Amino acid sequence: MASLRIQRVRELLKQTLGEAIRREFHSHEAGLISVNDVDVAGDLKSAVVFISILGSADQQKRGFQLLTENRIRLQTLIARSVILKFTPTLKFVFDDSIVRGNRVLQILEELDKSPSAGSGPADPS
Repeated sequence: MASLRIQRVRELLKQTLGEAIRREFHSHEAGLISVNDVDVAGDLKSAVVFISILGSADQQKRGFQLLTENRIRLQTLIARSVILKFTPTLKFVFDDSIVRGNRVLQILEELDKSPSAGSGPADPS
């Protein structure tokens, strides 16, 4: 289990990055970018940022491209906001857990609406 300090740094980076991304990128161009989680190395020198992008496929592609192109700028903004000995090097990873979760909920709703759910003999094939 991560130490309390690491957990606090993770949450602080998550909030700071989310605010910086909202200020820097417009949603009509890059979709709605949200920071789902941040995984920080034990030495606090690197961080993996799990993001999700709501929007069209083009917006998702453009949003991820903008994040990777502006990685240094975002690190600079974090360095100004968060006082740490080292500013973590950021690596962005697309996190589709929200999309997968929504798909599971959609499937469960379809099963609930199905008129034959739970009635009749089970089909062995």
